[in-house]
Amino acid sequence: MNFVPARALMHRAFCIAAVATIAVAASASPARAQGGGGGADMQARMMELKESMAKNKAALATYTWKETTTISLKGEVKKVQHYQVREGSDGKPQKTSLDPAQAPQQPQGGRLKQRVVAKKKEEFEDYAEKMKTTAGMYVPPDKDLIQAAYQKGNVAFAPDGGDVKITFTNYVKPGDSMTILFDKAKKQISSISIKTYMDDPSDGLTLNVTFDSLPDGTSHVSSTTVDGQSKELVVASVNGDYQKL
Repeated sequence: MNFVPARALMHRAFCIAAVATIAVAASASPARAQGGGGGADMQARMMELKESMAKNKAALATYTWKETTTISLKGEVKKVQHYQVREGSDGKPQKTSLDPAQAPQQPQGGRLKQRVVAKKKEEFEDYAEKMKTTAGMYVPPDKDLIQAAYQKGNVAFAPDGGDVKITFTNYVKPGDSMTILFDKAKKQISSISIKTYMDDPSDGLTLNVTFDSLPDGTSHVSSTTVDGQSKELVVASVNGDYQKL
């Protein structure tokens, strides 16, 4: 199966876009956020996010790193992929596969078994494509949707230990949410999580992104997990071995 969709989600450009669009919305919208904190404090948090991401965007362009992506179906690992990654001139990741080329597998069993296997493969490929489409509604975040969330009062700010939690609800679909956890001391994003669904609320989809810091203080995505809950399809990526170019 060709599980391409989640790989496009695992790059730093989405984080930059998220912060930039949030900052635009914050400066243009009235302070109608819930959960405490006035408009001035809200805009201060947004400016910190914007400045942090702009700084990290420039810093990450001087690095190359390795990405390992693991695709699991119903808890069973189906595929592991390895890449060498660096930021391209367009701000998007340029990935080079580190895996040796593999010969195509020959069909196993009789014609009936082959048809059953082919049907299941098609079903999961279709589901994976729907995962990509649904995730694309959120990544990168849309400034108009963020603007609408502010105007409707669907944004909440709340302390969370040393972090500030910024939660958008009913962002794209009724009942969905997108939460950004921002470390006030480090002035960096700690994590981003999205809870949504496919065509029906019973068919949930989650996206979780965690961040870490390099020795020079540069923030980077350390791991990403996309979970298509109905089919129990999980695509998880881990980034590491960062080296200066």
